Amino acid sequence: MRVPRVGLGISGGIDSAVSAYLLKKKGYDVVAVNMINWDPREEGTSHCDRSHDEAVAKRACQHLDIPFHSVNFVQQYWNQVFSQMVDNYRLGRTVVPDIACNRHIKFDHFHKFCRETLNADYIATGHYASTSREELGDLAEIPEDQKVDLLQAKDPLKDQTFFLCTLDQAQLRRSLFPLRNITKNEVYEIARREGLNEVAEKKEGNLQK
Repeated sequence: MRVPRVGLGISGGIDSAVSAYLLKKKGYDVVAVNMINWDPREEGTSHCDRSHDEAVAKRACQHLDIPFHSVNFVQQYWNQVFSQMVDNYRLGRTVVPDIACNRHIKFDHFHKFCRETLNADYIATGHYASTSREELGDLAEIPEDQKVDLLQAKDPLKDQTFFLCTLDQAQLRRSLFPLRNITKNEVYEIARREGLNEVAEKKEGNLQK
């Protein structure tokens, strides 16, 4: 029987690195992918931070013996997230770019890349969230006409369902959230225990990792 393959978005942060460990521990065929969504040259800045995060992610994958890939979504991010954000700001509207990034980049273009290029059955991220399908079991099969609900994670202080609120049914059905049943403190404990010291000591710079 073929082992299910999971395409995991990995950022160089602790949440996605521990997600990789948890998925591998459960026996999945895990393939990690670092998404490049922004070109720092657009700001006239160095790409050092971007390169550092990618290097940290790659070393975490090497430590866990998981294949590592990179994919460039800079153009898609510019057209579907950044430009739309600027247009809305000009009209006096307040928008949250992370919501658009999740819907269009991480759970659309990334999903398609994992399915079409990596032959992945499921896609995972390090978000603190859950789904009603996962609550029945990681790979629970449910009828096509049964709705999949987005659910809160165990850790109420880190829950990120707000940023995932516009995901559609197709996106939710194919998504796994390995951190759904653990707290942030437990994530740090796992990282240190499993030798992921570099990500455990790395400062977190935003709400989504």
